[in-house]
Amino acid sequence: MKAYLDLLRDVIEQGVDMQDRTGVGTRSVFGRMVRFDLQAGFPALTTKRLAFKTMLAELLFFISGSSDIHDLQKNNCHIWDANYEADYWKGAGKPRFDGDLGRVYGVQWRNWLRPDGAGVDQLQNLVDTLNSNPTDRRMLVWAYNPGETDQQCLPPCHMGFQVYANTRDRTLSLMWSQRSIDLFLGLSFNIASYAVLTHMLAQVCGYRPGEVVGSLGNVHIYNNHFDAVQEQLAREPKALPSLWLNPEITRLEDFTMDDVRLLDYEHHPAIKAPMAV
Repeated sequence: MKAYLDLLRDVIEQGVDMQDRTGVGTRSVFGRMVRFDLQAGFPALTTKRLAFKTMLAELLFFISGSSDIHDLQKNNCHIWDANYEADYWKGAGKPRFDGDLGRVYGVQWRNWLRPDGAGVDQLQNLVDTLNSNPTDRRMLVWAYNPGETDQQCLPPCHMGFQVYANTRDRTLSLMWSQRSIDLFLGLSFNIASYAVLTHMLAQVCGYRPGEVVGSLGNVHIYNNHFDAVQEQLAREPKALPSLWLNPEITRLEDFTMDDVRLLDYEHHPAIKAPMAV
C-alpha cells in the first residue's frame, strides 16, 4: 500500500488549505492516480485496521441495487447512518420510505433511468458484455447522475468504473473515477471495495484479477485528521493479505457475507477519527 501512504505524504506536504461544505476545512491536491497489482496481494491497508466486513456489507448493498439503509444495518454496517439522519436529508423530509437513502450507488448501477422512464441494469450489461464481447471499450458502470443528485442523501463520491479484459493472459482490470476523496477515512475503503469487485467480476466471467486503478479528483485530508495521519505514517507496513471467494459462486448477486474472506491479514491497531457530514 505504498501508493496510498505516498499520497498521504503528498497531501500533507503539497496540499492547499481550503474551506469545504462540512465546515471542518481540508488540505487538498487535485488529480492523482493509484494502482495496485492484485496478483501481488490484496490491497488492504496494514498501517491501521481496515473494517473489511463493513466494506463488504456496503459493496453487497450496492450490488443488490437497494436504497434501504436497513439492508446495511442488518449486516452491522452503519457508515451511512449519519448521512441518512442529516438535516439536509431526513430533516428535509426527502426519504420516500423509512430508511430510504435515495437513488444512490446501487440504484444507479442496477436501475439507471432512461428518458422514457425505463430502467437500465448497468451491472448486468457489463457482465453480459464481458462474456460476449470482452474487447468492447464501453464496459462502464456509472453512479453519478446529474439529474438525480437532489434525490440522493449523498451524491456519489466514486462516480463510476470501467473494466478492461486482457484477452491474451485472461486477466480483468478495473479503473474507478472518484470526484472527492476523504483520504484518511475513505480511500482505503474504496480501494478494497473495488478490489473485491474486480475479484468477483473476474470469477464470474472466467478471468484472473489483474489491476485495480483509481483516478482521483479532489484528494483531501480533513483538518481534524492531521494527527491521525501522522500516527499512521509513523507505522511500518506489513505484508499484504490475500482474498478468498467461494469458488461455487457464478453470479454477482449470489455472493453473501460468508462467501468473501480476507486471509492472513496482519495490521496495526485502528486509528479513530471523526467523519465530516
